[in-house]
Amino acid sequence: MPAPTDMLANEHEDLPPAALIERALLGKEGQMTSCGALAVETGKRTERYPLDRFIVNEPSTSDTIDWGLFNQPFSSRQFDDLWSRVSNYLAERDTYSSELHVGQDLEYYLPIHLKTETAWHTLVGQTLFIRPEVFNPKSKEVWSILHAANFDCDPQRDGTHSEGVVIINFARRKVLLAGLQYAGEIKKAIFVVQNFLLPEKDVLPLHCAANADAEDAVCLFVGASGAGKTTLAADPERLLIGDDEHGWGAGTVFNLEAGCYAKCLNISQSSNPVISQAIRFGALIENVVIDPETRVADYNDSRLTDNSRACYPLSHIEQVFSPITASEPKTIIFLSRDLNGVLPAVARLSREAAAYHFLAGYSTRRNHHEGNADSTIETVFSACFSAPFLPRPATLYADLFMRRLDEHDTQVYLVNTGWYGGSAGNGGQPISLALTRRIIDAIHSGEILAAETNALQPLNLTIPTRLEGIDTALLDPRLAWPDASIYEQAAAALAAQFVANFQQYSVDNRIINAGPLGQTTLLRAP
Repeated sequence: MPAPTDMLANEHEDLPPAALIERALLGKEGQMTSCGALAVETGKRTERYPLDRFIVNEPSTSDTIDWGLFNQPFSSRQFDDLWSRVSNYLAERDTYSSELHVGQDLEYYLPIHLKTETAWHTLVGQTLFIRPEVFNPKSKEVWSILHAANFDCDPQRDGTHSEGVVIINFARRKVLLAGLQYAGEIKKAIFVVQNFLLPEKDVLPLHCAANADAEDAVCLFVGASGAGKTTLAADPERLLIGDDEHGWGAGTVFNLEAGCYAKCLNISQSSNPVISQAIRFGALIENVVIDPETRVADYNDSRLTDNSRACYPLSHIEQVFSPITASEPKTIIFLSRDLNGVLPAVARLSREAAAYHFLAGYSTRRNHHEGNADSTIETVFSACFSAPFLPRPATLYADLFMRRLDEHDTQVYLVNTGWYGGSAGNGGQPISLALTRRIIDAIHSGEILAAETNALQPLNLTIPTRLEGIDTALLDPRLAWPDASIYEQAAAALAAQFVANFQQYSVDNRIINAGPLGQTTLLRAP
């Protein structure tokens, strides 16, 4: 993209949100909608591309990185060359910058300097991260984030896989994002950084939402993208702490962010009142179809993507937790979106079972085939429900998770936000949001702890036999399927996938035996 010719290149520092929105409109980066939110589109990239993320391979951190599919090495020399190239590119354009904190806790915050090519990306940064009254009061070392949305990388020249790239340099405290419009890349790149830094301070970073009741009893909703974290934590009867990323330290839970980045496909005022009311002036919607005449957003239209997003500050939510930090969680809920329809609607987890399912991170997704209306269900095991964002070995986070459970009286549950009575597209039905909320209410009230339980095999899960107002066939998935023998085959197949996935971990046999197939699982030395 050529440099603007009608003005000299300037760096606009710490513009307030209204000014950033004005600059975005003047620069034709987006359009205003009828509700007052700024609407933007991100072109062909409407989601994260994990295979375009790299970590600089350098001596001070190389031995601590879990190199592999999500943590690909990048040379220091190539990083320096590309950083210089992008810096020179931005020097010829108007840019926008802000000094921000990542992490609400005054002890564990990370100071960052964010510089972007577009006003709306800085607006996202200001919305999702923290705009402190005083920047970096503890004089910590500042991280530099360089974001050039319209810069096209050359794979042969730059060592990238495509025109877009995310590169993290822990030694230099730098993050480079180039050729990427989708705003989720910014927040997740910084989440990777915090996933590397916080465990050294005995803080467990979690891919989770969090809320609390009026007595400050905290609940964490841990799950992969699309499992329902944001929606379920946005409960009108509870106080929202945050929707996606938190740190769990000794005696504290704190939000890493100051805003929300919610999926908004099919949201409505009736089913998602908290999110719907938050989308107004100061908020931003990404890849949502807008009526060209009325400027009304159509959240049911997925022509641009089924990953449309709404970005809004916590200040747009009335029921928000007011202290900057909360107490340790009373409850943790693992959210698994099971399109296979095999998991129960809810299960109680022992300490060992919680460790097993935290490491397993089971969920599913649909794969749509080009030129074919059919889709297939893909099983996904994402360690700690967060595999793409873990720069260190997964067992390090699992060990810290177990220590936190041992130190605090936290009850853990597994909740299925997917299907029951069969698989998606093969006789199954989606578990309604109303049903899931009823189950979570039973968890919060303690009703579920008083319920009688059964063992669900071969998944080795403890399920309640009865909850008021909930069909027993939803609690025990064997009863929901039209043929129990077909359910048993599907459950056995899924259990075998769990076991095969878990072979990669060397953990205590008590944890292995708390997973699917239980005592029949092949024992290994701890």
